[in-house]
This record gives sequence, C-alpha cells and structure tokens, in this order.
Amino acid sequence: MEYRRFGDTIVARIDRGEEITEQLRAIALREQIRLACVQALGAVGRFTVGVYRTAEQRYHANEFCGDFEIVSLTGTVNTMNGAFYSHLHMSAGNGRGEVFGGHLNHAEVSATCEMVIRILPGEVDRYADAETGLNLFRF
Repeated sequence: MEYRRFGDTIVARIDRGEEITEQLRAIALREQIRLACVQALGAVGRFTVGVYRTAEQRYHANEFCGDFEIVSLTGTVNTMNGAFYSHLHMSAGNGRGEVFGGHLNHAEVSATCEMVIRILPGEVDRYADAETGLNLFRF
C-alpha cells in the first residue's frame, strides 16, 4: 500500500494480496484521522459482507470468492470510546454483472484498490445502542 496526502484528502493504492480494512486502519492510525469519509473502487478476489438482521440484532455474513470488480465502497472513519472505528459498505460485481454487497467485514485485493479518504474537521464518537444493537454516532 502506498498513499499521498493532499491537505485534507488522502489518495491511496492498496495492492494485490492486501486486505482493505487493515490498510485503511493503518492509514488512519498513521495519519491520526478521527473523522473521515471513504470511497474506493478496484478489484477483489475474496470478500465478506454482512446484512444486519434487526430482529436478531446480529449480522449475517456472506462470503464470496472469484473475480469481482468493486462497484462501490463507501463509509466512514471515526472513533468509538476514543479508538479507531470504521463503518464500510461494499458492492462488487462478477463477470455476469451480478452485484453482491453489504456491510464490509473483509476484502482481499486481487489487482488494485484505489481509495480516497476525505478527512473532516472534528470528531464524532460512537456508542453501543441497546435498542438496535448497533454502534451509533454520538453527537
């Protein structure tokens, strides 16, 4: 992974074999990012995304393996209890044009991933909400 910072924006290249969420974490910690929005595209060979089942208050994971193009990867970086936290969603399409997506748990880059991180001024922490079972923004 390599990246360059331009003021409040970071442009990163995540390389083949690297895991996207790990590399985002590494950048955020190195650059001391407390609040940011993220977008990316590229190609992955293996990824796991989840769908939140509200009634059960848990994620159901779906794992995919093969050749996939990232159609959309978007999300936020912020903090929970003062520590790094990210919330990402990803959609990826296969060779037949079928797209699968959800809450991103894990994604291994198969070719490259081009990511743009827009750092925002300020800080928004999260808290565990008992009613929904989710980690929500605390303002």
